[in-house]
Amino acid sequence: MTERKEPSALRIRTKEFALRIIRLYRALPKSGEASVIGKQILRSGTSVGAQYREACRAKSPRDFISKMEGSLQELDETAFWVELIIEAEIMPKERMKDLEKETNELIAIFVASIKTAKKNEN
Repeated sequence: MTERKEPSALRIRTKEFALRIIRLYRALPKSGEASVIGKQILRSGTSVGAQYREACRAKSPRDFISKMEGSLQELDETAFWVELIIEAEIMPKERMKDLEKETNELIAIFVASIKTAKKNEN
């Protein structure tokens, strides 16, 4: 399966998402719990774009779906860490609002893409 033409916008968006996660990590307080959660969100949030790039080079529709599902899992985990950062009052909700919105939008895009790929596979 060759690389698709349309992913350039999503490639850019997932890379920008990773950069936002890196900036968040740098801005977190230096407390113990923020450090632990920060490392978790740094790992999950930055892997989304990397896994999406792998999906763009998938060898088959099944491989594409598998890689997209992996990326979706990382997004879902990132959403969890964002929620914890807000609910544990590590960062103010207002400051996290845009990142929370972007995470949810990316989840919706990935879910729709996976559903379409599965439909097209059958």
